Amino acid sequence: MKDILQEIVAHKRVEVEQFKQVVPPSQLHRQVEVILDFSAPSISKALCESDSGIIAEFKRKSPSKGWIKEEGKAEEIPLSYQQHGAAALSILTDEHYFGGCDEFIRIARYQGVKIPILYKNFVIDEYQLFQARLCGASAVLLIAACLTKADCRSLQQTAHELGLEVLLEMHAQEELEYAEQEPDLCGINNRHLGSFVTDVETSFRLAEYLPKEAVKVSESGLSDPLIVKQLRSAGFRGFLMGEHFMKSTHPGEALQAFIQQL
Repeated sequence: MKDILQEIVAHKRVEVEQFKQVVPPSQLHRQVEVILDFSAPSISKALCESDSGIIAEFKRKSPSKGWIKEEGKAEEIPLSYQQHGAAALSILTDEHYFGGCDEFIRIARYQGVKIPILYKNFVIDEYQLFQARLCGASAVLLIAACLTKADCRSLQQTAHELGLEVLLEMHAQEELEYAEQEPDLCGINNRHLGSFVTDVETSFRLAEYLPKEAVKVSESGLSDPLIVKQLRSAGFRGFLMGEHFMKSTHPGEALQAFIQQL
């Protein structure tokens, strides 16, 4: 498969500029200022206190596999995840490639989701951080492969000013230098974002190079409770899982069954 990451980022730059034409940054900033008194639940705290550490993902589509659950409803699945034991949620908000939108987080909150929600998108502009805070997210994903270290540092600072935590995602050893910026959570993506090849060994291989005090999250390709147990023994406290649950008829019940096996 072609390297799709560059294509996604290029599309995201155009998309963000279009958003700014509809809602200028100054207007968005004013909307967010109104809600800054309301704190978002901490995803790092939730993972450290959870027995499972499962971040259940609401993911309807992917660039490599197409629709996973086109009929999946934000009114139902995120709340079901919470009811069946998720420590936190991840909700895809990229529309073009993942079939998501910011509204899914608003809907989940309206339906009664109280646990932390990760704003899962390709964040390249601080405008998106304000979008994340406005729709009810607790944390944002920053992807090392998409950002310079200077841009990552700047985005993390703005996120913290807005009361958002940061999950910094890395995939290769040369990206581990980004962890020096001390994000709230250090993620290892087992899926290469260019080729979409997935290898869980990536988490095991890179874990020892992360700061010992970091809240470590393993992402992608997780479907075996035994592997999750082994990752926990290797120091991971969070496990981001989407497709494994979303492919089932009832994702919340699939999550509960997985947790029981843990």
